[in-house]
Amino acid sequence: MKKIILSLLFILAVLGGFVLYVFSTTGYFRDIEASNSFGPVHQTISLPGVEDIALARADSLLVLSVDDRAARRDGKEGLHGLYLVDLRDENFTSVSLTDEIDFPFFPHGISMYQLDSAKYALMAINHVNGKHTVESFILEGKKLTHLKTIKGTLLISPNDLVMMNAEAFYYSNDHGYTSKLGVFAENYLGVKASNVGYFDGTSFRIVAEDIAYANGIQYDFEKNLLYVASPRGFLVRVFEVLLTGDLNLIEDIDVATGVDNIELDESGKIWIGCHPNLMTFSAYAAGKKEIAPSEVITIEYQKGEVAKIESVWVDSGETMSASTVAVPFGDYLFIGNVMDQKALVLKK
Repeated sequence: MKKIILSLLFILAVLGGFVLYVFSTTGYFRDIEASNSFGPVHQTISLPGVEDIALARADSLLVLSVDDRAARRDGKEGLHGLYLVDLRDENFTSVSLTDEIDFPFFPHGISMYQLDSAKYALMAINHVNGKHTVESFILEGKKLTHLKTIKGTLLISPNDLVMMNAEAFYYSNDHGYTSKLGVFAENYLGVKASNVGYFDGTSFRIVAEDIAYANGIQYDFEKNLLYVASPRGFLVRVFEVLLTGDLNLIEDIDVATGVDNIELDESGKIWIGCHPNLMTFSAYAAGKKEIAPSEVITIEYQKGEVAKIESVWVDSGETMSASTVAVPFGDYLFIGNVMDQKALVLKK
């Protein structure tokens, strides 16, 4: 009997330690206090699940990746596709780019690469019934033309991508495992099984591994640095891009929040939409909580120097839940999310 009691106590201690570990490493105990050093909400853009945003800075255009995940989670038909916002019109009216697409298209991460004046190559990760592809487009003026579908077995669980030219791109697989047990281990134990892949225009290969939930990914052409968000690790991984396309890890930046999509402003400053409490976000995404907190941080990074990190906007979820991306343009900051019903526009 004594052995049984000791065994039960041991099991309870292990379970208690597991629960404490999960909660402490996902931001559950963090106090979320609203703050805003950028400026007030100027207006909203009434589109659901604007998970990623790409900026064509030279032509003052935004492309929004839209998917009403809340509706689909509940078995309903929801809005989905790519939308364009002309930033020269301060009404920030959105128009659909993909109404005429004749295949199922539920975009996630997107990226653009300028080819000419008002002409861009655009790629979007597409998730349909558990299968993953990258869709390649040309955006010319305000017209989007589909070019091809890119498939590969190394598109395991693609989340975001960044184009290096019209054909090549890096992308993040947010999970390395596909089994329920493996995904559970990655989500809750923080197992580092996700990775970064590279498509050179012809074939795929994995170029970085051992990442805890690889998410947003961005390339700084001036510094030759690739940034990869690891929300489960509460850090941003910084890689040097080699001539071969391989990556050399420089360092990890500890950011103390669940980083998502990564954007750069004209000076090279990093802007990231974040989930400060991953447990609450998980419950929100499953429909068990009505709101989840949001955060936007900036990082000023130079190789060999301590990064300067600033939290510029924090919200409990009352204004907008589950922020994923923050794109600055002039006096404005555009903030998207996983499955809220609107995107925010802040103004200095």
